[in-house]
Parts: sequence; C-alpha cells; structure tokens
Amino acid sequence: MNLAQNVSHFKKLPFPFHAIHKMIKRGMSKQHFTYHPCEAPANSGETKSMNLFQSVGNAIELTLTNKPNSVLFGEDVGFGGVFRCSLGLQEKFGNSRVFNTPLSEQALIGFGIGLAAMGTTAIAEIQFADYIYPAFDQICNEAAKFRYRSGNMFNCGALTIRTPCGAVGHGGLYHSQSPEGFFGHITGIKVVFPRGPVQAKGLLLSCIEEEDPCVFFEPKILYRSAVEEVPTGHFLIPLETAEVVREGKDVTFIAWGTQVHVALDVANEAAEQLNISCEVIDLRTIIPWDEETVYQI
Repeated sequence: MNLAQNVSHFKKLPFPFHAIHKMIKRGMSKQHFTYHPCEAPANSGETKSMNLFQSVGNAIELTLTNKPNSVLFGEDVGFGGVFRCSLGLQEKFGNSRVFNTPLSEQALIGFGIGLAAMGTTAIAEIQFADYIYPAFDQICNEAAKFRYRSGNMFNCGALTIRTPCGAVGHGGLYHSQSPEGFFGHITGIKVVFPRGPVQAKGLLLSCIEEEDPCVFFEPKILYRSAVEEVPTGHFLIPLETAEVVREGKDVTFIAWGTQVHVALDVANEAAEQLNISCEVIDLRTIIPWDEETVYQI
C-alpha cells in the first residue's frame, strides 16, 4: 500500500482522532512516564543488569578490546565523562586510546574524520548534543560527503559520533536540546536513537561496525533510570530496521528514544478508555528510516 492509499485509509477510519490527539498531548507534557523495559535478543548469551550509561560503556569497552586500532576521544572522557559512560576506560586502555580533546567540537569531529579516513575506528563524544552545532559543517559537509566527493575511493565510515541529548533536571537552554531532526535530512550519515540499555548497546555496536559515519544520540534522562538485563557479549541490533513494540490495528504511533515510552503509555490509555487499538513503532534509525515497516498495514 502506497502513501496515498494509506492517507485515504486513515481518513475513512471511524473513531474520534481528537481524543487520541488529546492523550498524546497529555503524554508529551507529563513530567514522568512509565519506562517499558526491553528484553535481550534471543540467543544473545549471558546477561547482566545495566543502566543505559553502563551499557554504552560496555559497548565501547568491547570495541576497544576487540579492535586494537579503535580510540575514544572527547571532552573529559579521560576521567569517565560527565555521565560516566567511559568510566575506567583510560585506566584500562591507556591515554593514547582514551583521551581528552580541547573544547572545540568542530576540531573534535574534523580530527575524527581524519582518523577514520586513515582506517582508525574512531568513537567521538560530544559532551552535550546542544554543543553539536559548531561541528555541523564537519558532519554534514565533510563526513557525510567524504565517500561521494572521492568517487568512493575514500570514506570515513569508521567514525561514530556519540552525544547525550534531551531535557532532564535543571539543564536549561544549553543542556536540554534534541537536535536529531537537523541531521535527519543529510544523506551519507546514519542517525540512531535508542530507547533503553539493550537497544543502546546493540545499536551502538552496529554503528561502530557500519560502513558509513553514524551519529548516535543517547537520551540522558534514561542514563540511570533505565535498567535492563543486557547481554554481556558482543551483539548487534540492525540499523535501518524499525521495531513494532506494540501491535495495533487502528492507529500507528511512530517514535524514537524516550518518546517510545510516552507513546506506549498513550497506547495503553487509548485501549483502556476508548477501546482503540494502537500500534507503536520504534524507528530506532531516523535516517535512513524503515519505510517498509512504517507503511505496512
């Protein structure tokens, strides 16, 4: 079914969409939401209870262990980072593989592009997504186009950019933004956004293995509050593949990151109060997004 047919089908549905809209608005304005844990993938081996920042750190540690040419760098990553995602990694792997950079996001990403182009697995951390804008040119005009401008002779696909995003606590105007939408229009990079610890580890490892540069957004409100049983070994969750986290036949909610949990809350409320069956899809990869899963009815 194509997009025009989907729109036509949507218009013919009989139930009150205004009621759903009100629930969504209430859900998005909530100060709190219900966290909906994710189960570990089947046959993924031994698991351990981890919160989101621990699962991210575990993915980086596995990469540094398994890839001798991999490095982690960014502002304050040496002592563990402001959110502790790299805690203990400099002590374990040395300051030539886990090291701090100056306070210049543009230089940080330009440095990462050069490393990746020369074959190094480069994991760059921008301390807060609010500070990613000075690096916008490097990401969108250099990293994203590196393969194309060289006629596929060179690429910087070994570059993964991590950054915490979203509002939490008293972050204010420079520690609360979610700028993933800006990057969702750029061909040549992949933009990924997990909803919890299991997803964070599997998707981050996939970003690191990916042949194109990736921007990996981490919802910092979930760093400590989201806890799941996470596989301790190496496992991948495929990019460009959305996940239907709740089946439904009347309405489809499309979300990513923290908003997946808000959408699930609203879907449960709609089922209980309005007898409306809501499907919830976690997009996971914002670009390139999984059109097949979203469009199917």
